[in-house]
Amino acid sequence: MRVITLCLMLLLAWPAAAVERVVSLAPSLTEIMLELDAGDLLVGLLDGGERPAALAQLPSVGRYGQLELESLLQLQPDLVLLWPDSIGSAQRQQLQRLGIPLLIAEPRKLADLAENFVEIGARIDRAEQGRQLQRQFNTGLAELRQRYQREKPLRLFYQVWDVPLYTIGGQQIISDALGICGAENIFAELALPAPQISVEAVLQGNPEVILAGVQGQLDAWRSWPGVAAVAREQLWLVPDAGLERPSFQMLGALQQLCEQLAEAR
Repeated sequence: MRVITLCLMLLLAWPAAAVERVVSLAPSLTEIMLELDAGDLLVGLLDGGERPAALAQLPSVGRYGQLELESLLQLQPDLVLLWPDSIGSAQRQQLQRLGIPLLIAEPRKLADLAENFVEIGARIDRAEQGRQLQRQFNTGLAELRQRYQREKPLRLFYQVWDVPLYTIGGQQIISDALGICGAENIFAELALPAPQISVEAVLQGNPEVILAGVQGQLDAWRSWPGVAAVAREQLWLVPDAGLERPSFQMLGALQQLCEQLAEAR
């Protein structure tokens, strides 16, 4: 028994082998790898939108929600970066059963994202780069908060989709980001990251600003001129889609949002 215990202690104390082959299963995690100057460690990724030019030739392991497990195994990764919703729970469990090292990242607050830089950096031998990104990110957030805070926050509706109607809840990182710009999500009390809502609920919330990614979605709200955002012509496109990809670049996207919301009445 003592021999077994001693062996376990030695295994735990033995330094982990350096990570050399990383597969990313989310665009935001791919961006973080590049921001950590670790693109050379990527051997495959899950496609979900436009790829960074530097990774155009990298092997694919499927598309969002459709992981090709055989393709992933052929790449022999020693670390898989995972956003929980990027693949189904059954495939997540399968990866765990196969013993493939996973790093799961699902930041729900900006502080969580800053910690992700450190955590990922430590796992891939980029610890100092991770800490540096964290410092720069937190400093940038503090500067934006100081510059754009309002005595009374703007009531904002962030539209994700129109049919059916979806928004962001309080557990979505964008909801936290709005506070940096002096705004508040009118559906922050909802726990789901992307809850389905009704038009009546938006009308009752009477937002002062409505943000959406498609102009047609904004134009549809002109049917309700009594809504403050409509009356004040504050129906705006999201200024930078990077706001929806939690990586260091989100800081620049957030700055653009803050500048836009500073014009709100």
